[in-house]
Amino acid sequence: MEVNFYKYQGTGNDFIMIDNRNGVFPKENVELVRFLCDRKFGIGADGLILLEDAPEVDFEMVYYNSDATSSMCGNGGRCVVAFANFLGVVQENCTFNAIDGLHQAKIENGIVSLAMQDVTKIDNFKTYSFLNTGSPHHVQLVKGLEDLDVKVEGAKLRYGKYGSTGSNINFVQAIDENTFQVRTYERGVENETLSCGTGVTAVALAMYDKGMTSSNQVQLKTPGGDLNVSFSKSETGGYTTIFLEGPATQVFNGIITV
Repeated sequence: MEVNFYKYQGTGNDFIMIDNRNGVFPKENVELVRFLCDRKFGIGADGLILLEDAPEVDFEMVYYNSDATSSMCGNGGRCVVAFANFLGVVQENCTFNAIDGLHQAKIENGIVSLAMQDVTKIDNFKTYSFLNTGSPHHVQLVKGLEDLDVKVEGAKLRYGKYGSTGSNINFVQAIDENTFQVRTYERGVENETLSCGTGVTAVALAMYDKGMTSSNQVQLKTPGGDLNVSFSKSETGGYTTIFLEGPATQVFNGIITV
């Protein structure tokens, strides 16, 4: 079987994109997903995304982490919008379904602005916060972020604190009032990734909720590049009109025999 694929990256978070509007990709084959995402034996990626037809919206995003588990992925969502635009499925504006529900997005000059789901609850503690932005996120304030062993320390929290279900772990250090440096250990990848879209969204909201910033427009600096998150505080205490914005780029395309 030959699989046509495209490779995209959004601030270093990389994804295999497959146009599955014909429905021929064997989605139940988790070993195939793991193989394709393997950086030694397959194509290599943090995740795999299928673009599929869906009623009443422009398309559906079916996302797999590199271990074949499913979740919402913010950078993946931005990249699949760029892919849909490349295929001619959408133009500047679009709506699509993902595992966490309906999303709206806009693409202009390679920059994708993606509407995220509302966040109704943030649990704040002295040194960390916990919230769900489509995926669960632990947001940990630290010093000396550049020297931190994110894979080791992230795994300790991911498994030790959150058990088998786990959580993504974000380590954060303030640069100034509206800018934060972020490094993320991603559940499902089980390693540090260069960027995490749902992660930086969680960081922006947590920093605002903890009073670390008074701005509802926050810049997040990740090892893979810069992302911006904007939002509104609702009267009930949650957060709405949350947008994740940043670049999404096609790296290459090809055919792999499986």
